[in-house]
Order: sequence, then C-alpha cells, then structure tokens
Amino acid sequence: MPTCIGVAFKRVARSYWYDPNGIDLLEEERVVVETARGPELGTVKIGATIVPEEEITSPLKKVLRVAEDSDFSKEYENRDLGRIALTTCKEKVRKLKLPMKLLQAEYTFDSSQVTVYFASESRVDFRDLVREVSSVLQCKVMFFQVGARDQAKMIGGIGPCGLTLCCASFLTEFAPVSMKMAKDQSLFLNPVKFSGVCGKLMCCLRYEHDTYMDAKQRLPMIGELVMSPKGQGKVIDLNLLKETALVQLIESDTELEFPAAELKIEKTSKCSDCRGCEVTRLREEASEAVVTDDTEDE
Repeated sequence: MPTCIGVAFKRVARSYWYDPNGIDLLEEERVVVETARGPELGTVKIGATIVPEEEITSPLKKVLRVAEDSDFSKEYENRDLGRIALTTCKEKVRKLKLPMKLLQAEYTFDSSQVTVYFASESRVDFRDLVREVSSVLQCKVMFFQVGARDQAKMIGGIGPCGLTLCCASFLTEFAPVSMKMAKDQSLFLNPVKFSGVCGKLMCCLRYEHDTYMDAKQRLPMIGELVMSPKGQGKVIDLNLLKETALVQLIESDTELEFPAAELKIEKTSKCSDCRGCEVTRLREEASEAVVTDDTEDE
C-alpha cells in the first residue's frame, strides 16, 4: 500500500490523494501538484499516511514541489483575473438577457482556462455567451451550473442557529437528507421549519441523525407500558437529547417525566396510539373486576 498525502484545492473541499514524491510535507503546507488540467496550487490537509489501493484513483499523480513565492504571486494574479472575468461575464449576461445568476469565476493555475459558476432555475443556452466572453478574455471559458446547496456554499451566510453555514465552514461533501430524518428527530413535519438558507433541508439533520437513532435504542417506544418510580404508566412522549420519557400514570392520569434509566418496560404489547387507549382498557378491566366482586358478595 502506497504512502499518500491528502491535498485540497479550496478552503472547504474534499481532499485528493497524491504521491508526496519523496518530499517531507506537513499539514496546511502549500504545494504545487499535477492534475488533469495541469499544475495546480493546493493545501496539504492530510499528512503522509498509508492508503489502501482501492481508495486510490489510478494513476496516482505526484506533488511537483513545495509552493514558492512566485506561485503565491501567480495565485493572487489569478484571483484578480477571476474578478475581472466575473465582471465581464455579468455585462455580457445583461446584454444577452440570460436568466443566470453568476457566482464565481476561477482561473486554472496557468491562466489558460476560466470556469464560471452560475445558478439558474432552468436550463440556459449560453453558447453565444461563451463566444463573446472568450473573445474578450482570450482564453478557454467554461460555464458550470450549480444547485442550491453549492450556491449557498460559495456565497456563504448565517444559518438559523446564528452560526456560519455548515457547508461554508466545514462540510466538504453533501450527504442526502430526507424527511424521515426529521421525523426520527421528532420535529414538526413542516419543511419550512427546518430548511436552510438554500431552501433545502438543513444538512445538520443528516449528521445529527445517528445520535438520535442511538438514543432511541436506549429509550422505550411511544405507547409502551413501563414501570416508573411512581407506578405503572404509558410512554406518551420522548426527549431524545435529554434521554427522558413523559409517562402518563395509569392510576392518576398524571403526566410525569422520568430518565429512561429509571423506567422498566412491562411485558405487555404496546399500543399503537400515543396515549389514552391502553389506559382506558386497563381501567375498564379494573372496573369490571370491582363489579364482579360486589356481585359475588351479594
């Protein structure tokens, strides 16, 4: 198994495996590496480590050198060129009246190609735009349409929690998020309540999901009969983060909250409803027993 380093090309992005080429490299060190688009300037995010063959995309490309002052100057120059390219593209988009929201323009390290990222609610025919922009910038121009999540990642912002968006601060890849995850976390099934600034379900639902599912395994299910310190009752609600259960006591109808560790599940089939029916049935049975006893006494 080869020794590799992980290199990322953006501040918050996935890392790619590279052959260190005999160079001793530390994390956060800037390097120039070989890519399919030519040399690129990246950052070492994962130090030298042994990587299984199945995790490597062949052929394994090499680190060319540790970044020098001239490489940093080239990076700054490309950033300035990117801003100029974005301004040029915006002028052409207004001229052609295209339904596009331009987000970012990035030059390759050798300045031979610029990639312009944009958002749009529909497909856009930008062939005329490519021709006009190419004639002005005198390089190869590519337009790339991104989705709502990638748009939020590029622009950044503040989430409902008051912190910087997860996608813009530490999430390197987007994982699927579903309504079932919201249901498992006992959230109100109203997408507006747990949608991010991008309009999609919040990414935190995904990486918090395992914590909630783990807590559910240690708690009784809603509808189960349990023995609590105050007597027998029925679970009518759960607080997964506190790992407590709200129990409706059979004798008094009182609703009390108990830690899950203090509850013992009774060997009675649980009710499919959240409250009421099992309690009613037990009371009816108790009432019938009293009536029977009274009759026998007579």
